[in-house]
Amino acid sequence: MNVPTMAEMMAQGKQPEVLFWVGCAGSFDDRAKKITKAFIKILNKANVEFAVLGTEESCSGDPAKRAGNEFLFQMQAMTNIEILNAYEIKKIVTACPHCFNTIKNEYPQLGGVYEVVHHTELLKSLLDDGRLTIEGGKFKGKKITFHDPCYLGRANDVYEAPRDLIQKLDVELVEMKRCKTNGLCCGAGGAQMFKEPEKGTKDINIERTEDAIEVNPDIIATGCPFCNTMMTDGVKVTNKEAEIEVLDIAELIANAEDL
Repeated sequence: MNVPTMAEMMAQGKQPEVLFWVGCAGSFDDRAKKITKAFIKILNKANVEFAVLGTEESCSGDPAKRAGNEFLFQMQAMTNIEILNAYEIKKIVTACPHCFNTIKNEYPQLGGVYEVVHHTELLKSLLDDGRLTIEGGKFKGKKITFHDPCYLGRANDVYEAPRDLIQKLDVELVEMKRCKTNGLCCGAGGAQMFKEPEKGTKDINIERTEDAIEVNPDIIATGCPFCNTMMTDGVKVTNKEAEIEVLDIAELIANAEDL
């Protein structure tokens, strides 16, 4: 795949249009790697000049901060900010709302000021500018429901970009009873992704998956690798694997086009 690093671009005296912040999930989690690859295919198809940090990228610090370790967060953030500022990065795109929220809202007070967009926002702007076309392809007529990631929706008011992209696929977009500002967390936020849930009568990701099952979708669309994991687990536990797919919006667009 054509994925230049910032170091390579700088060596050629070039500056990318946008830096793609891959994130830990997108780099190391086998399921999330598919989202990364799908997004890169779309960027290449739309002729977007982008670069990644490669081995120079480390964790944004979101899990440390949410788990209460402010000291570790600041160490991680400062390391990243030094590298980003050295490369004079202006615009960052990421497929992870956790990285998106942290770099956009929490890096500025530590000296890291950038324009940060979620991958659905960038894809929407490419669509609006005519650099990207979206065909229904193999998803045409399918019933899709979108699960709002907390750090994309309620934390940053990004609700329409993902939905606009889904509707371009000639599908039926159905909303869960709890959506947009009233959405329900999948259960992975606040560093909960990395531990077992506390004792209770039901795991929150099952509760959320049941919200989705109620509207009888063919596909649950997500915009976050953590949500993707939680909803996929929920679909397995409720024995709906054969009927319901869980796909990121980048995967929907790339797969529809067979990129």
